[in-house]
This record gives sequence, structure tokens and C-alpha cells, in this order.
Amino acid sequence: MPKWKIPLYKVYADEDDVKSVSKVIRRGMDWAIGPEIELFEKLLAKYVGSDYCVAFNSGTSALHASLLAAGLGTNEKILVPSFTFIATANCVLMVRATPTFVDIEEETFGLNPELIEHHVDRKTRCIIPVHYAGMACKIQEITEISKRNKMWLIEDAAESLGAKINGKMVGTFGQMSVFSFAGNKVLTAGEGGAVTTNSKSLFEKLKLIRSHGRVDRQNYFSSTSKSDYVTIGYNWRMSSMTAALAVSQLRKIEKLINLRCKNAGYLNSRLKRLNSIKVPQVPPGYRHAYQLYSILLPNSGFRNRLIDYLAKRGIMTKIFFDPIHLTSFYKKIGYDKKLKLQVTESVSQRILTLPMYPGLKKEELEYICDSIEEFVEHKK
Repeated sequence: MPKWKIPLYKVYADEDDVKSVSKVIRRGMDWAIGPEIELFEKLLAKYVGSDYCVAFNSGTSALHASLLAAGLGTNEKILVPSFTFIATANCVLMVRATPTFVDIEEETFGLNPELIEHHVDRKTRCIIPVHYAGMACKIQEITEISKRNKMWLIEDAAESLGAKINGKMVGTFGQMSVFSFAGNKVLTAGEGGAVTTNSKSLFEKLKLIRSHGRVDRQNYFSSTSKSDYVTIGYNWRMSSMTAALAVSQLRKIEKLINLRCKNAGYLNSRLKRLNSIKVPQVPPGYRHAYQLYSILLPNSGFRNRLIDYLAKRGIMTKIFFDPIHLTSFYKKIGYDKKLKLQVTESVSQRILTLPMYPGLKKEELEYICDSIEEFVEHKK
């Protein structure tokens, strides 16, 4: 593995983070089902603007649990983008439902509302729009479509905690919304996930699914009371140490987002001058949290040569995302190039994610931009 001068991301951590985790370690108990988990759930629900929140050990388990809580399953179709992390579609397969891929639009890289209803039939029960890279998709239009067709709407907001449309947070449009706290996210605890909802019944179902179908009226590990199990469930709990770190990160999330926006502003100001590069476009009324900073390039050849050029200078880049329907596994189960997702495939061939994290220094930002400018001048 190369040693990157500028990696794709670095976690912003301070002494508060260290103290929060150390406090849990030093008490020598309640490393699972500790008070930090419920505190994190309450704080996250308040931040997003939802009534309830259930923490999970990953964004993937959170999404899987959401589909289970909605009762979705065999012989039902769920609309998803192919331009997303593979877990979005995989979770649909995990409940034995069928992922139906819908093309995206190029403004937000989210599901194209104009195409959604072409894919709706009597078996279509749910839609999972993805908020890409820290910015909302066209969720207002998608919400209206889901209501009109009486479909479940589960927001995949794994990448976009803190994103807003006209002051309204992502995570408040669907019946459930899913977040991830993996290492490169806006709020990270190394791993972790959560589901927010305004439904008390879904909240209770999600808690059962998360922990073996067990009714927990007291802490399982510190109580002598007999437990009852009322449904099948999984071990998808978040640890107390993870929750403690997540709480500490959440308390400074606006600072983290502001730093990301400042860094993105510098990159935008430099790179928008280059005709061959399209920088992120933020629609009016939207707030971009810049979990990723992705640019669009003229074609895949140009993009791939730029990847190599920057790598030689110690600058890490990555493609987010290659289409799911063109992966080996999805081809094997019947998805192939006969599926026409023209915008998805075009964007995937031209997109490139540059380094983005709160701690990027001015000289590092300059180095990234100088290197890209040198490449573009050399290409001329």
C-alpha cells in the first residue's frame, strides 16, 4: 500500500473524544448496553428532528433492520439507485425482496424523480433514495411520489448527516431514515449506524430486531430478571464505547461540517476555473455537508490518467461509485448491460472523489489544486 501524502480522509479527533471513550473503559462494566447508547439516540434524534432513534453497529445492519421492521420481503420490489454503496441493494436481497434499479439525475446524483413511476407496479412496495456525498437528493419530489403510490420511503442518508433542504434535515422525509458512522463519514465512531423515525411502533420493532427479539426492560447484563423473546432478532447492538465516541463527535458536528464546507469552498474556487472539471453544484436552498468532494471529468480515460498522476504525487483519490448492476455478483444473478441506466453509467465513468476532511491544511489544499492544474495544463 502506498504511503499517501494526502489521504482520502482523516478522522478529526480531540481530547474530548479520548476522554469519552476512556471513561467507559475505566469503569470496567457496561461496555454493552451502557447509558451512552440511549444518550446518543436522544441527541441524534434531536439533531435530525425525529421523535425516535435506534443505534446499530453499522449502517448496513440499520438498513437491513429497517426493511425487516417495514415487513418487506419475498416477491416484493424495492426501488434503489445503482449509483451507491452496494449495501443499499444487498439489504434488499437480504430480506428476499428484489432490487429494481432506477437511473439517477446529474444535479444531485440521486434517483431521478421523473423516472421513478415508470418502474412502479403492484409488487413495488418501497423506495430507498440515497443522499449522495453529503447532499440531499430530490427528496421532496420523491416523497410526493411515494405517498401517491402508497410506498414505504426509507432514506439512505448514510453519507449525509447534517444535509438540509430549506432548513429541513435529511432523515425527516421518510418513515425511516438510515445513517452510517463508518470511518469516512461526517460523524464517525469508526463504525456504527442508526435509524431515525417518528413512529413509536417502528421504534419498538427496531429495538427488538437489534437485540435477539428480546424485550429489554432492564440492562440484560446487569439484571437477574428473566428475559422474554417475542420475535426473531439479531445481535446488531452498538457498543458503549462506540456510542461514547459518537456522542462526543455529535457535540461538534456543526464545527466539522463548517470545516468541510470551508475546505470545499477553496477547492471550488480553484477548480471551477478549469473547463475540463465540473465541481459540486449545490441547488438553491440546499446545504451540502461534503462527506465526499466529488468532481466530474470529461471521460473515463481523462479520469483514470488523473488518478495515476495524483497518486504519483501522494494524493489519494477514489471512485464513488461504480454501478452496482455491473458488479460480478449482480451480473451473475441476472443484472447486466441490457439494463439501461445511462446517467448512472456516464457519471460513474467520469466521477472522481478527492481528499476531503475537516483537518485539511491550506497548503494541502493548494497542493491538490496545483497538482490538478498541472495535469490539465499538461493535457493541453
